[in-house]
Amino acid sequence: MFLLTFLFLLVNDNAPWWSVQTSGVDANLRGVSVVLGAGKKDQLHYIIWASGSSGTVLRSLDDGRTWHQISVPHAASLDFRDVEAFSADEAYVMSSGDGEQSRIYKTIDGGKSWDLQYSDRRPGFFLDSMACDSKIHCVALSDPVDGKFLVLTTNDGKQWGELPPDKMPPALPREGAFAASGTAIALCDQGGILFGTGGPAARVFRSKDEGRSWNVIETPIGGGSPSRGIFSIACEDPDDLVAVGGDYKDPDNDSRVAIYSDDGGSTWHLAASQPAGYRSAVASSSYGDFVACGPNGTDISHDKGVHWLHTDRLNLNALGFEGQNGWAVGPKGSIARFTTHFQYQIRREKDRGVIAATKQRGAASKDF
Repeated sequence: MFLLTFLFLLVNDNAPWWSVQTSGVDANLRGVSVVLGAGKKDQLHYIIWASGSSGTVLRSLDDGRTWHQISVPHAASLDFRDVEAFSADEAYVMSSGDGEQSRIYKTIDGGKSWDLQYSDRRPGFFLDSMACDSKIHCVALSDPVDGKFLVLTTNDGKQWGELPPDKMPPALPREGAFAASGTAIALCDQGGILFGTGGPAARVFRSKDEGRSWNVIETPIGGGSPSRGIFSIACEDPDDLVAVGGDYKDPDNDSRVAIYSDDGGSTWHLAASQPAGYRSAVASSSYGDFVACGPNGTDISHDKGVHWLHTDRLNLNALGFEGQNGWAVGPKGSIARFTTHFQYQIRREKDRGVIAATKQRGAASKDF
């Protein structure tokens, strides 16, 4: 006889999923990054970095209860569309703009000082997105330069260089990436790099070998206008991927705004039920669960992006998760904490099986 613990995960999708917090700024926030580490008084807290227009960089050391603005020298005119953080001290920020307005900075002392690590004057250079899987390994995506998308990488956290352009498929005329949330590029396990595009077509560029070779797949999201395409990609594991987008000039149009892949990005399928409109960002919040946000609200998927449920209408640009704990940012300095609606019930069973978790709906909500 064996006594095993079975966990039953109960979810209530109808209760609010966001708790609004106060940032103290009026900037349009576009980037957010969440880590678990030593915060105030060296106690364990969720540390959140956020970034946005007018050179804005914010940091909270106490789960978002209080926020402090951090100055980046000579950056008041920059639009920081992405931030990638690893502790209270160490973070990258990326600005978007033509030529030298696109920059990558790094701090290792909590923003007391910043090192300008990359900028470029070439025509077409425009940074859209950045992703990191460690504090020394990151990639950044630029719109096409000389007819091809440009992917930068660092392997030491200090020096950035271009991945070989001769292996990159050519961009279509007027094809570009989107910097709405800084999440158009993603790093997946086992050397995978993926990024999404828009304009004449919504395509996914994929490398399985850290950028030494690439292939490109046209997706069902479709293009047809400069404002339409893929805006964000998220990986739950090497096989299960979700991408969202649409037309940011037609935010209530819910036609073909979310796709998923269960084979590592080789093929993409339209979600069976779509989010409620254009979505600028998507992230994995737990196994099988994804969250997508945009101007007219948030949608939740419990089955790896196949079906989506609209939950609220809070205007948000970007979101980030550490496990099931997430934060999102939006216009006018808005910041919101994700309210996890998971209620775990534990019972003992006589069995020789393995520990299992089952999702059910309709239970009372409970923060976890």
